[in-house]
Parts: sequence; structure tokens; C-alpha cells
Amino acid sequence: MKLYNLKDNQEQVSFGQAVRQGLGSNQGLFFPSDIPQLDDIDGLLTEDFVTRSGKILSALIGDELPEDKVNELVHNAFQFPAPINKVKEGVYALELFHGPTLAFKDFGGRFMAQSLAAVSNGGKITILTATSGDTGAAVAHAFYGMDNIDVVILYPKGKISPLQEKLFCTLGKNIHTVAINGDFDDCQALVKQAFDDQALREEIGLNSANSINISRLMAQICYYFEAASQLSKEERENLVVSVPSGNFGNLTAGLLAKALGLPIKRFIAATNVNDTVPRYLESGKWEPKTTIPTISNAMDVSQPNNWPRIEELCQLKGWGLDTLGKGAVTDEQSAETLKEMSDEGYLCEPHGAIAYRVLNEQLQDGETGMFLCTAHPAKFKEVVEDILGNEIELPAPLAKHGAMELLSQDLENDFDALKAVLRSVQ
Repeated sequence: MKLYNLKDNQEQVSFGQAVRQGLGSNQGLFFPSDIPQLDDIDGLLTEDFVTRSGKILSALIGDELPEDKVNELVHNAFQFPAPINKVKEGVYALELFHGPTLAFKDFGGRFMAQSLAAVSNGGKITILTATSGDTGAAVAHAFYGMDNIDVVILYPKGKISPLQEKLFCTLGKNIHTVAINGDFDDCQALVKQAFDDQALREEIGLNSANSINISRLMAQICYYFEAASQLSKEERENLVVSVPSGNFGNLTAGLLAKALGLPIKRFIAATNVNDTVPRYLESGKWEPKTTIPTISNAMDVSQPNNWPRIEELCQLKGWGLDTLGKGAVTDEQSAETLKEMSDEGYLCEPHGAIAYRVLNEQLQDGETGMFLCTAHPAKFKEVVEDILGNEIELPAPLAKHGAMELLSQDLENDFDALKAVLRSVQ
């Protein structure tokens, strides 16, 4: 597998190099030089999740890793299901919260950990990543206890749910968590600054586990195929998928699945009021605003990292950006929608509710709708209980970590202070 840097097309790397580096020069994202067209999609959709995912990822990676090795990575990473659940006639929820940290990022985080172990040359590695909520837990649990790998996770202090925080800030050992006095975009900027410091990168073996790492995205492609496999052939021929979008990795993975041959009619990018992309699709002007805190905090992102990959893919495939649906939803509308979904008999949380609302607004006659449920409602217990007036029982992982002591350190939004932390964990 060959990939190129979107900011410097001359920088070309293998899959292993892309996984180890995370980012290219000038903070450029890596993108596949070739996207294969998969044969016999209908036949592929009859396979079980793990077998099918191994074939998809082997086709992408090529001969760089033996097929049996890729199958082993997938088997170790995907040890939980991605079921669809019918919410109402013609509308399904793709539930991506059945992994160990109850969020969709378990798929990408665990596959990246397996991939990094497979392509590592045995040297010391420091994972630095920013999280707006769920990435932190998925990455922390995926890498917890791994030899020669330290993980440093930045998150905006006071801007993620208490249970999200407890799930990854209570582990210790090789997992180091840092509460930054700022918002997610500040955390993300610090990560980029660290990757721009070549001496620091080499000194500590710096890598990232955000969705900027190509292995994360590749794993996420697989659950779009799994979702389609659970529909009838007639339903999936007119499938519209609504994706709750913050950093836009999930939508990127969906579009890559379509590029591989999965018959998805169209996608909808659903955001909260941090609506840089919906406004851009409307006006053609990229005008990020100051990030606004919302009840859908994992989507509180004003400068989504993965958007350049979406533009690149659409250009390569000849897909006009105007074919992407879009919509932005306020907190008040999110709350209304959660109540409507509860009345339908489906318990959701604010991120999934946003995707559901925009899907319902744009779904046309004869189309099948699907929206992504990216986290278990209990991860947003206080918010959902306040809106619905019903108590949510905590799943075992949340109950366990909720009772544990936070191990995070507070840090100002200062790169020199971060460098000191990164050096201290060696």
C-alpha cells in the first residue's frame, strides 16, 4: 500500500510508515495512492464481520502484510458486534457502542494498536492524541499495558462528560492524561505543533492515534459494510447514511467504503452548531468560528482535521461536494429529538440524535435511512437523564471506572509545558 502526503505529494510512504508516523511533513495527512474496486460486493456482504473485514483491509494494504497477518489483526481488534436496530419504518440505527469503551472509536483504536505493534521495529513509541470525548477512552484501552508504548492524551478541561473522563483518566501505567485549559481545537493544535517539531518527534518516537492516522480510518470502513450486510438487497440499493460529524473521520471512512464499491446512495454530514462544514458546503467559504460548547461535546470541533481527505476523495472520484447532504442542529433541537426518539421506543444520546434529525429532514420517498449511533447513552448520563427525566443504568465498564480516582494533570495551553510532559513519560 502506498500513500501520499496531501500537502506534499512527493512524500510517499508505505502503510507501515504511515501508521508509525501518523502525519506527514507540514502536518499533511496521508491518503491512499490507489483505492481498489472490490469484486462481488453482494458475495462479500454474505461473509461474517471479521472475515469480510480481513478481506477489505487486505485489499487496501496489499502485499505489505500477509493476508493471514491482517486477519489476525482484525480478529484481535473486532471482538464485538456492530448491529443495526430498526427505529421506525425505513430508518435504522447503526450501533457502534458495543465495544469495551462503549463508542465507535473502539474499532479504530484497537485496530491501530494491533497495526502499530505489527509494523513497529521495536523502538520506543510515544502516542500523542487529542480527544473531544470518545477517542481518549478507545485509545487508552487499546494501548493499555503494551510494552514500549506510552500514550499521552490531551482533552479540554471541563468540556467532556464526567463519565467520558473517568473511562480513560483512571488507568495509569503507560496511559498519561492531560486536561488542557482550552477547547478541543487548542488540544488538536498542540498535537500538530508537536508533530512539526522534528527533533522532538525523533527523540520520543512520536505518533498519533487520532483519526488522522490512516489505520484508524481503515478500520472504520469495515462497519459500513457490516451495516449494509444486515439490510435486504432492496434496502441497501437506496441507502442514505447520516453521520454525526466533528473531526469528520467517520464520514471519510464512509466515503472510502463507497469508493471501494459499497452501494451507498448518498451521505449526510450532520453537525451541531459548530457548523464550519455545512456553511462551507453552502457558501464555498471556509470560515471556522470559535468553538461553542454543546451537549454533543464530541462534535465540538470548528476546524475538522479530516476534511482535506474528503475533498481529495471527492475530486478523485468526480463526486461533487454538492452531493453531500448537510445540516446543523442546536442543543434545543437535539433535546427535542431525543424525546421524539424516546417516544418511538429508542434510547439515544445527543450525537446520534443529531444524525437522526437531519436524516429525517432529508430522507426521500423510497430511500432507506441509516444514522450512526457513536456512543452508548450512559456516557452522557447527566445530559440524557435531564432531558428525558428517566434514570439510565450504567453499563459495567462505566460503573467500574466511575468509582475510580482521576489521574489527570492540568496544563495550560502552552507547547513548552507539553514538551516537558512528553519528555517526562520516557
